[in-house]
Order: sequence, then structure tokens, then C-alpha cells
Amino acid sequence: MKLFRRFRRQISISALVLTFLAATEAPSPAQVRITEFMYQGANQEFIEFTNVGGAAVDMSGWSYDDDSRTIGAVNLSAYGLVLPGQSVLLTESSEADFRAAWSLSSSVRIIGGLTTNLGRNDEINLFDAVGALADRLTYGDQNLPGSIRTQTRSGWVMPAGVGQNNILMWTLAASGDASGSRVSAGGDSGNPGVYPFSSFPVPGQQPRNRAVWLS
Repeated sequence: MKLFRRFRRQISISALVLTFLAATEAPSPAQVRITEFMYQGANQEFIEFTNVGGAAVDMSGWSYDDDSRTIGAVNLSAYGLVLPGQSVLLTESSEADFRAAWSLSSSVRIIGGLTTNLGRNDEINLFDAVGALADRLTYGDQNLPGSIRTQTRSGWVMPAGVGQNNILMWTLAASGDASGSRVSAGGDSGNPGVYPFSSFPVPGQQPRNRAVWLS
């Protein structure tokens, strides 16, 4: 009888572990996704998240981590309510310095001072408020020949590649490209703060490539 109770307890514990893992790996229903990133630049690294869905998302309790995949590692609650089509930024630089370098208006929400930094071969993990995986991007030109290296030039993705975790679907920024990329005060190329392919224009956050936005 004791052996049976011990066996039943072990099964229960195993079930709880599997349930936890399923919850953290299951895709989040909220449509906030990774849309641009740069692992190294003159104005330091950044990651852009965009609400590509049709409903506002409260990012209170959301978090980010690199390839350690630790839920809650970097708290993203400061973004608050993110409207459909709105992009928010996470950067190693201070908020003020990054905003000045890219000439970003006060309407673009930025969390600065990131210390969980990206490497040349790394991963971006976005978790929602209950710890479910909202999006993941695994990258590294050394590990995956032919993929982009986002050093002083950001990587961006067309809608077809959003949420696919396929770095081969990402494009390296170049001034005047389809993403509306431009050059920062420090000489980096990218378009942080606006995802020009969104179907949901955000008041006060105008796209820098209107031809693409209206197409």
C-alpha cells in the first residue's frame, strides 16, 4: 500500500511538471511579436515588439529573456496597454539616449538600461503575463550560414515571417529599404519604434514609409 501511494504521488508530481511546461511553451493568444532587433550597434542593441493583432494588449507582467529562457528575467510591465499596430522598444542604451539617437517621439515607449544582453548567436524570448511563450526568435550567423548578422544594421521581418522563428525570413536593414530604414545619429541603420507593415496605424505614431503602409 505504501508503495502504491508513493507511486501515485510521483505520477501527480510528474503531471504538475508537464502541465507547467506545457503552459510556458504553449503560444500566447495575445498578438505581440518580435519585429526588429539589433544585437550590436553604435547606439547599442535594441529589440522591437509590435502588437500585430486587432485588440489592445496589456503588457503588465510580460517579460523578456535571451537564450536562458527564464520567465520574468526582464520585466516589461512599463509598456502598459499597447494598441493594435503599436511598437515598443527594449534597449541597452538609456531611454533618453536611444530616443535622441533615432529621433523618436515621446509617443514611442522605450524601456532602457537592458543588461540581459544579446550576443552574436542568441535568442529573443517574449513571455506573456502568465508565462506563456508569446514569441521566440533564434538567430546566429555563425551557427546558421546565410542568415543575417545584425551588427550596426538591424534585422526586420515581413508579415509572412512574423512569429515563425525563422531567421532566414529576416532582412538586414539598409537606408531607404521597404521597412523605411534610416541612419541613426551614431551611424546605425534600422527603423526602431514603427512596424510599417502593420494594418493598424497608431495615432501619433506615423510610419516613416507611408507608401508601404498604404499599399
